[in-house]
Amino acid sequence: MKLTGSRILMETLIEEGVDTIFGYPGGAVLDIYDEIYKTRIKHILVRHEQGAAHAADGYARASGRVGVCLVTSGPGATNTVTGIATAYMDSVPMVIFTGQVPTSQIGTDAFQEADITGITRPCTKHNFLVRHVEDLAGTIRDAFHIARSGRPGPVLVDLPKDVMQAKAEFTEEIYRRQDLQDSVVPDTDQLRQALALIKEAKKPLVLTGGGVILGGASGELKEFARMLRLPVASTLMGIGGFPGTDPLWLGILGMHGTFYANMAISNCDLLIAFGVRFSDRITGKLSEFAPNAKIVQVDIDAASINKVVPAHIPIVGDCRPAIQWFNQQMRQDGSAVSDKERKEWLDQIGKWKSEAPLSYDRSESIKPQSVIEKLHQLTNGNAIVATEVGQNQIWAAHYYHIDRPNNFLTSGGLGTMGYGFPAAIGAQVAFPDRTVVDIAGDGSIQMNIQELATVVNYNLPVKIVILNNGYLGMIRQWQELFYDKRYSQSKLSQTPDFVKVAEAYGAVGLRAEKPEEVELTLRKGLETPGPVIMDFVVDPEEGVFPMVKPGFPLTDINLG
Repeated sequence: MKLTGSRILMETLIEEGVDTIFGYPGGAVLDIYDEIYKTRIKHILVRHEQGAAHAADGYARASGRVGVCLVTSGPGATNTVTGIATAYMDSVPMVIFTGQVPTSQIGTDAFQEADITGITRPCTKHNFLVRHVEDLAGTIRDAFHIARSGRPGPVLVDLPKDVMQAKAEFTEEIYRRQDLQDSVVPDTDQLRQALALIKEAKKPLVLTGGGVILGGASGELKEFARMLRLPVASTLMGIGGFPGTDPLWLGILGMHGTFYANMAISNCDLLIAFGVRFSDRITGKLSEFAPNAKIVQVDIDAASINKVVPAHIPIVGDCRPAIQWFNQQMRQDGSAVSDKERKEWLDQIGKWKSEAPLSYDRSESIKPQSVIEKLHQLTNGNAIVATEVGQNQIWAAHYYHIDRPNNFLTSGGLGTMGYGFPAAIGAQVAFPDRTVVDIAGDGSIQMNIQELATVVNYNLPVKIVILNNGYLGMIRQWQELFYDKRYSQSKLSQTPDFVKVAEAYGAVGLRAEKPEEVELTLRKGLETPGPVIMDFVVDPEEGVFPMVKPGFPLTDINLG
C-alpha cells in the first residue's frame, strides 16, 4: 500500500516509539499536521520554535529517550538553531523535523525558504534533506539511530513539502544501521593499566561528567566510588551522576566550583575522569590543572580525549562497561578500600571542607541561596530541577543537592538563557506526576516567558522560582569584580510584575519580599495545582562564590 510522505513520517515515528512531539505549525508542514490530527502521538503546541527545541531537549534529558520537535520552513526552522546548538554542546539525543519549500523551489529564494541543513551543519551530529519520498522512512530511522547511538546528539531532517505530499510504499520494519555501533567497548588492556594506577594511588579523585548520565552508569559509579572510598567531584553536566548528599561528594569544580573540589583536583595524584570533555570552565589555567596527577580519561567520543587535557591512559568507550569492568575486577580480587586505608586523603579533604564550606551571610533581605535550600528541604530533594543560565544556575548546582541522574537539566556548554523554562515543560510532559521546578533569574525567564501559555493550555504544573535581583546577575557580578563597578546595561530597569504576568496568562503568581515569607511562598506554590510563578525579591548585590578568575589556576579562589 502506498502512503503519503506525511503518513510515512507518522508511521515511522510510531515505530520508533515516539509518544510526544513539541512543535509549531506553518505552511510547509500543514500536510504533516493534518496527519498528526489523525494519530495517537501527543503534540504540544509551544508559543515559539525555540521553546519547542528546548522542550524536546528537556524531555530527552529527563526521560533518556529521543526528544522530537517539528517546525515549519524558513523562520520556523531558524528559530530552532539556538536549541539545536544547546543540545549539540551537551550531547542530547534529539530529532528536529523542519518543513522545507518544494524541491523544485529549493535555491530560488522562495517564500519562507532557508538552507537549514547548511545553517545547522556545525551544530548537529548529522542532518538530512529528503529529496525523494522513497528515502523518507530509511532516513528517519537513520536519524533516530544516529541521535541515540555513540555520543548522542541532535539530528535534523529537512522535509520538502512535495515530498510530504508524494506517495511511496511503506513497510514497517525493525531497522538498524550495521555500520553504526550502539556502544563502544573499552579496550581491556587499557582498563588493566588504569586499574593498576587506581590501586597504587594515595590521593585519587573521580571526576564525573555528562557521559556518566548519558551512559546510564550512575549506579556503577556509586559502587565504584564507595568500594574504593574515592571522593567524587563533578562538572555541571555531571550533577546527579553521583548522589549529592553522599559524604564522598565534593560538588562541582572549576570557575564556580567548591573550594574543596578545586583543592582536591589540584592536589590529587590520580584523576579518573568519566564522560568529561574538560571545558575551559572547569580547568582554569591549563598548565596548572591537576599538576600532580596522572589522568585516566574514559569517554565514548575519541575526539574528546586528549583534546584539552592530555590523558596518561586514554580509554575510548562507554562509561558503563568501563566502570562495570573495574567493579568486577575489584570484587574478584578483594580490592575494596576501607576508610582507614584512605584516612589521610579523606581527612585532608575534610579539612578543606571545614576551612571553606559553602556559605553565605544572612541579612534582612532574601538570600537566593536560602530560597534554594528551602526548596530542597520542602521537595525532599526529589524534584526535577531545570535552571536558566547565570547566577541562578550556579546557586542551584550548589544548594539543591541532586541524588539521581536525569534530575538536573541545565545548559552547560552553550550557556543558553531561556533554556530552563521550556526544558522544564519537556520534563513535565515526560513525567506528569513529578514535581518539576525551573530555577530562573528575572532576566533569563523573560527569554521564553511566552511559554506560560503552553503550561496553562496543557495544565502542566511546572513551578517557576524566580530569583529576582533586578539585574543580569552574573553580568553585574563580573562588572563589579573586573570593570570597576561600571554596570553597563546590566540593570533591568523595567522588569515586569511577574505576579501580574502569571495571572495574565491564567497561571498563579506569588511573591516573597522578606526572608520570613520564603517558606510560606514555596509551600503555597508547590501545593497549588497547575503552573505557578514564585517571585522572590532577593539581595541585588549577592554574588556567586567561590569564583576563580578566567585563566587563573583553580587554587586561586575568591571565596567572596
